[in-house]
Amino acid sequence: MRFPTESLLSPRPVVCAVVAALSALSLPAWAAQPFVLKDIRVEGLQRTEAGTVFAVLPFRIGDTYTEDKGATALRALFATGLFKDVRLEVEDQSVIVVVEERPIIASVDFSGAREFDRDTLLKALKSIGVGEGQPFDKAQADRAEQELKRQYLTRSLYGAEVVTTVTPVERNRVNVTFAVNEGGVARIADIRITGNEAFSESTLRSELDLTTGGWLTWYTKSDRYSRAKLNADLETLRAYYLNRGYLEFNVESTQVAISPDKQNISITVNVKEGQRYLVTGVKLSGDFLGKDEEFKSLVSIRPGEAYRAEDVANTQRAFIERYGEFGFAFARAETVPQIDRDTGRVMVMINGDPGRRVYVRRINVSGNTKTRDEVIRREFRQFESAWYDSRRIKLSRDRVDRLGYFADVDVETNEVTGTLDQVDLTVNVKEKPTGSLLVGANFSSAEKLSFSASIKQENVFGSGNYLGIEFNTSRYSRTYVLSTVDPYFTNDGISRSLDLYYRTNKPLNSQGESYELVTPGASVRFGVPFSDYDTVFLGVGVERTEIRSSANLPENYERYRYVYGDKSTSVPLTLGWQRDGRDSALVPTDGRYQRLNVEWGVAGDTRYLRNNYQLQQYFPLSKRFTLGLNAEVGWGVGLNGRTYPIFKNFYGGGLGTVRAFDQNSLGPIDVTNAYIGGNRRINVNAELYVPFPGAGNDRTLRLFGYTDAGNVWGEGQSMADTKDNPIRVSAGIGLSWISPVGPLKLSWGTPLRYARTDRIQRFQFQIGTAF
Repeated sequence: MRFPTESLLSPRPVVCAVVAALSALSLPAWAAQPFVLKDIRVEGLQRTEAGTVFAVLPFRIGDTYTEDKGATALRALFATGLFKDVRLEVEDQSVIVVVEERPIIASVDFSGAREFDRDTLLKALKSIGVGEGQPFDKAQADRAEQELKRQYLTRSLYGAEVVTTVTPVERNRVNVTFAVNEGGVARIADIRITGNEAFSESTLRSELDLTTGGWLTWYTKSDRYSRAKLNADLETLRAYYLNRGYLEFNVESTQVAISPDKQNISITVNVKEGQRYLVTGVKLSGDFLGKDEEFKSLVSIRPGEAYRAEDVANTQRAFIERYGEFGFAFARAETVPQIDRDTGRVMVMINGDPGRRVYVRRINVSGNTKTRDEVIRREFRQFESAWYDSRRIKLSRDRVDRLGYFADVDVETNEVTGTLDQVDLTVNVKEKPTGSLLVGANFSSAEKLSFSASIKQENVFGSGNYLGIEFNTSRYSRTYVLSTVDPYFTNDGISRSLDLYYRTNKPLNSQGESYELVTPGASVRFGVPFSDYDTVFLGVGVERTEIRSSANLPENYERYRYVYGDKSTSVPLTLGWQRDGRDSALVPTDGRYQRLNVEWGVAGDTRYLRNNYQLQQYFPLSKRFTLGLNAEVGWGVGLNGRTYPIFKNFYGGGLGTVRAFDQNSLGPIDVTNAYIGGNRRINVNAELYVPFPGAGNDRTLRLFGYTDAGNVWGEGQSMADTKDNPIRVSAGIGLSWISPVGPLKLSWGTPLRYARTDRIQRFQFQIGTAF
């Protein structure tokens, strides 16, 4: 408090106390005598409610006022952060609280900021209490400048400068503008690893995500230093050694030096490899619930081989998951390596402790700003008030993730306060765009430029339902499709799909384009989940196919029209099965995908059976190399003595079948030189994905080499005929890029085995985006 004399003050007596100042100056305290408060008044308020002041005062009317209470009041008022200055005045057994409010931020703006968008910077400032509607002072301006500089440091902009301009406006408000001079990006000029003997420096550097400058680092930004990236790389280096037997490997130190102009960075990593250890055996100790043999079967550590930290971690994880299947949510599996340095051997001891068994009290959902809770909850196989089961929880997490609505899905296990046998689960999700706009284009000498597009929303209004509109237009075909899917048409998880479509097709014909097939139709399909991984589809549809022609109709179409007329009505029943075990639908590196579809024409003008089976398998050859295999087989036959409908033929060539050949140009050709397709088709594709030169470990940009083989056969043709209708083979290279506007795939190839009548299409591309 302040202690001015009466001669320097207004006529009313004033008592102000600042305890800290008095203590520092060691002046005798002229303290107000305690008295009973008759009144408390507040002066100087502009925006703050008086109740905010009264709420923090340590005294009320009728209380005895003392000097200590006055000092406590001052500290409490300053602690609110709302006031620039506060003083207490005492008059006639009343206390007057005089305040000077801090200005409020009316607006925050940035100039010169190009590396970050405005919302990102506003969010960073808000995290430290600087934002519109917040009190402002010089200390906050300093904190804001430091926070902005810290943001730029994460992008290797070490020379960034920030200047704050504060402009007062009416009603004690201010506009705050941050002028940013970003400077140049500091790039990594050199990365050195010292102390390594077992592996070359170039081998170790290839494991790191950080790199020196290269011709593609403008895209990967891998030559921009950040402490977080370096720490991640050090862990990668540590894992590399620990998985090759170097149990005592250690990063001794790291030095990061920046040039005087803050443009170049040098990194030196000093390592100590230690010796390489071989595993002599694995011993288990502790409580394994009387299932010791089951737990032994989960051990992936192999005696006689080099110590691998990854195998140890996998074993621990498998033990904990197995404990969790029996309700032990807080089980532990601790490994203790017993090292013999003289022989370079290690015995791995694993101690298991199940802890206590618990059940799940409640399952909470967090982070779903769009998707409804029920859409997430209905995917859960772990139920409330049931014993904790880690297998079911993992399955539930995977099912929520496979919905495709979320960028990240995580399940937290939290103990319930006051109990020993209950836990709560919290499902944390991060929403992502679930709509997609797909645009494709092809160019060939036959069809020239063709386009395809689709607009899809996987999660309409957060309901989990699908709505899609697709169209394809080219010189020879047009397709329009409207589809809806309700994945939980029934409470048991049976899905329902509705499709309306309209297709026109002009088969490739060298004599003209004066005929076409027109097929409107509709179908309904139900999906029945037979397991957590398998779904069987049952459906029925109705469609009418019209052969429109004035001239140049291919001979087989002419024959079909002569027997069955211009219009044919079909009522197909469909039976399908699907299983997707890929690790990613966008950039798969491991796993298998299978799909089977059977179509049976049971009524109308046609009787036929049409089958199609597809198998995809991905093999992770290494961290950077992936081999993908795809095989597809189609087969159709007419029933009840009727001809197989020509408009149900399979076609081959182009995207999705055998690349480097023109779209739908493989298979039989009739006497009019029209490509008519066939009732049998085989496609086999192999793709080897490799890193793009200069892209390091970035999986969003990869090169691939491919080999395709396949063909189409008509009725009466032998699939073993390698002379007149051989299997077509092509090979080529391509680029796969998860670009800012969506997945992009380019390919260029050449036919290796072909026939004289084939049409060649060497270049193809497809691009999509999300909204």
